[in-house]
Amino acid sequence: MKKLRRKKKIIEIKIEDAIFPNKSIGIYEGEKIIFKGGIKGQTVKVQFKKRKKDYIEGKLLETIENSPLEKNLTKYTEYDLGPCPYGTLLYEDELQLKEEQVLKLFEKENIKDFKFLGIEKSPNEFAYRNKMEYTFGDAFKGGPIVLGLHKKGRFYEIADTDGCDLVDEDFTNIRKTVMNYFRDKNSSFYNKRKHEGFLRHLVVRKAHSTGQILVNLVTSSQDNLNSKEFLNELLSLKDLKGKIQGILHTINDGLGDTVKADELLLLYGKDYIVEEILGLKFNISPFSFFQTNTWGAEKLYSIVREFIGGEKKDVVFDLYSGTGTIAQIISPIAKEVVGIEIVEEAVDKAKENMKLNNLDNIEFIADDVLKAVDNIDKKPDLIVIDPPREGIHPKAIEKIIDFDPDRFVYVSCNPVTLARDLKVFEERGYKLDKMKLMDMFPRTPHVETVVLIERR
Repeated sequence: MKKLRRKKKIIEIKIEDAIFPNKSIGIYEGEKIIFKGGIKGQTVKVQFKKRKKDYIEGKLLETIENSPLEKNLTKYTEYDLGPCPYGTLLYEDELQLKEEQVLKLFEKENIKDFKFLGIEKSPNEFAYRNKMEYTFGDAFKGGPIVLGLHKKGRFYEIADTDGCDLVDEDFTNIRKTVMNYFRDKNSSFYNKRKHEGFLRHLVVRKAHSTGQILVNLVTSSQDNLNSKEFLNELLSLKDLKGKIQGILHTINDGLGDTVKADELLLLYGKDYIVEEILGLKFNISPFSFFQTNTWGAEKLYSIVREFIGGEKKDVVFDLYSGTGTIAQIISPIAKEVVGIEIVEEAVDKAKENMKLNNLDNIEFIADDVLKAVDNIDKKPDLIVIDPPREGIHPKAIEKIIDFDPDRFVYVSCNPVTLARDLKVFEERGYKLDKMKLMDMFPRTPHVETVVLIERR
């Protein structure tokens, strides 16, 4: 087994099984190899990275032979793009795969005796995304400037996303227009190694219910933007199905590869778009969090309302409330809703949206859930929890359960941390009553999970 421990050893291996989220398992010379990516049934080339306690961690290099599950090869023949790892699967097979992975995870964690209500498919299999964050770069060293997405497993190389069916034609037309404009001007892109260059990102958001579009160009301060020319390029587009509501210029000189604003300039129109979900309106600003799949979000929040039930509640807590979408959706069945969110900008937007929807029975608190729950003397009938991917803080979960409501509704974007947190609820006298999955992100391994937790 000495050669197995050798660093950078490369092998060919068949993927025997998968674990959530999007990790593959193969066996080589009696050893378990686990690596990110891949699809069950594929034969792949894997490089050893490091030995763990019970397995060897690997890195997927390339696919040698396709899986029998891959029945959509005519459209997705390349694996350069990271956003579509399940693009070679038929949608029904993708849904079954996600369902199997989540149930296997819960079985492994010995979470059982609950009603499983299946997986709800996205209303839109294609063109469902309402936000895209494109990156400027080159497809190869010294090549022409490209505006697209990172190639799979690559930090520096960018792939043109022409033909990407996660978005509608408006995204593609805007992206191409901006890319060609800066190509013609021979503008430089921001080099993440040298921290030199001008163009960094283009963020496009579109409200699917209203058709309003927000365009945000992100650059460094190392050059000047000809705003008049740039606006003319975008506003002269004739074939958009939606309408450009606002155009912004964000200046970011940070070293990290994230979109943030040292300075935010409004070049045209308004700095927000309006989306509508379940009869409620929501203003979405450049840096607001909002579910990426609008119609999928309607289904997700409908599941939440179904799990909550229709009987009137006195007090409901909405923890990790974000921009207050869930709080506003459940406000008609509660005398009072208390939303807690640590991001102040999100809370400000929640309050703004509450006024937009003429709601007056919600209190939004800008604070860490861990701290805020110590200062609330109200007793909730129900608590809704929608935490980030890392789940509930270990200290916060004990404090939350101390409120001792009859029921919790937990919305999770990460079944791994959900399973961990459910064990704590069980130890404190609660049980998982039912669970339903919602596929918000077709072509990806991600899935939303909604569970109802009740006192034993």
